Amino acid sequence: MSKKNVDVKQSDSSDVYKVKNPTSLYAKAEKVYSRKVTGRFANLRTLAAWLLLGFYYVVPWISWNGRQAILLDLPERQFHFFNITLWPQDFVYLTWLLIIAALSLFYFTALAGRLWCGYACPQTVWTKTFIWMERITEGDRAKRIKLDKKPMDARKFRIKATKQFLWITFALFTGFTFVGYFTPIYDLVAKASTFDYGPWETFWILFYSLATYGNAGYLREQVCMYMCPYARFQSAMFDKDTLIIAYDEKRGEGRGSRKKVDKNYKDRGLGDCIDCEQCVHVCPTGIDIRDGLQYECIACAACIDVCDSVMDKMGYERGLVKYTNEHESKGKVHHIVRPRTIFYTVILLSVFSAFVWALNNRVPFELDVIRDRNTLYTTTVDGLIENVYSVKLLNMSQKPITYSITVEGLDGIKVLGDMEISVPAGKVVTVPIRLQVDPYALGTGRNTILFKAVSTENPEVSAESDSRFLGPSARR
Repeated sequence: MSKKNVDVKQSDSSDVYKVKNPTSLYAKAEKVYSRKVTGRFANLRTLAAWLLLGFYYVVPWISWNGRQAILLDLPERQFHFFNITLWPQDFVYLTWLLIIAALSLFYFTALAGRLWCGYACPQTVWTKTFIWMERITEGDRAKRIKLDKKPMDARKFRIKATKQFLWITFALFTGFTFVGYFTPIYDLVAKASTFDYGPWETFWILFYSLATYGNAGYLREQVCMYMCPYARFQSAMFDKDTLIIAYDEKRGEGRGSRKKVDKNYKDRGLGDCIDCEQCVHVCPTGIDIRDGLQYECIACAACIDVCDSVMDKMGYERGLVKYTNEHESKGKVHHIVRPRTIFYTVILLSVFSAFVWALNNRVPFELDVIRDRNTLYTTTVDGLIENVYSVKLLNMSQKPITYSITVEGLDGIKVLGDMEISVPAGKVVTVPIRLQVDPYALGTGRNTILFKAVSTENPEVSAESDSRFLGPSARR
């Protein structure tokens, strides 16, 4: 340690070192000012953002058969998706959807790297929207940097306040829309004037708004770099044929500025990279793609678009920064179709096909039979053995259905109760049914019987539930 930075004090017991200019172990992250970029990949990102945000914000306002098209009605335990209504009993379909989502992520990652991150991740889409609002109020990269360096004055306050107003309004609308998937959104609108929301509705509107405002407005690339686990385990899904965004080092080095008319730059040991650093300026995470593949890269391809535009201006061939893979960069044969992608394709198509088949062949009602456990059995005045049951019918369709109930399993079984039950759409109806059997028809004390419910409108739609009929042992 140099004398310049250290004062030494002598003491009786020890030397005490006092550092004048201590170095902090924590370095504040510098704000990333990404520049606007145009090009084919920028157009794809914009299209993806419009489609995804359009779906998110528009769908809750669509009515379907007299109700909201997509509504996750937690109090009623019904999840409506256009013509399909799912119940907690259909949890297996949610499991299938999660499996399909995971397999899709594995498939697209193996095929094209972090395609999800660059084009469809909610963090990417909402951050792009917040940056757009920042640009229309503060200007592009250079103007934003200059504005932030200026001391606060009336103009700066007005610009910053306008940006904050747009951010907060958009974040609140995002939180409002999120709750609109769980509470009918037209009911939320009707309550908006008085803010007569329940505690959970208020909490989730504010919480989701704050999460959107914080993540997309301020944290931005920090979420991708430090909070998202996908960046950490993506390498497990990469191989040497996975598409990545890379800088062509052989062609680009050595870097150096030059005039456009300079046609002999290679004679001076220069490559095609003019060291303009535009690839750094457009990167939403602020990395330099020329340093190689980095976990911070979200594969948005902004660096490809801006580098191609620079190459066009210089009259050089495009592709200094491009989609490539490790095999191609080393001049080896590379394959998009390979065992890994074939395996993911087969598995994904199989699971998706099974999911669609199961959903189309799903029985839209459920039959549940509960025997009265308070009494094993009773004997009627006619000497018959009687058991009492509660028959529960759940109509999981979107229209009322009438069911016909039959019981099988014992000879001469007598059914007392309503055998045709009408159940409204999305409702549960429970009816008592008494069964009577001649004791001589009972083989044992416990006999298996089968309840069957058949739709009177469509006899092919039916459900079954077995139960026990209890009585004394058979008489000899």
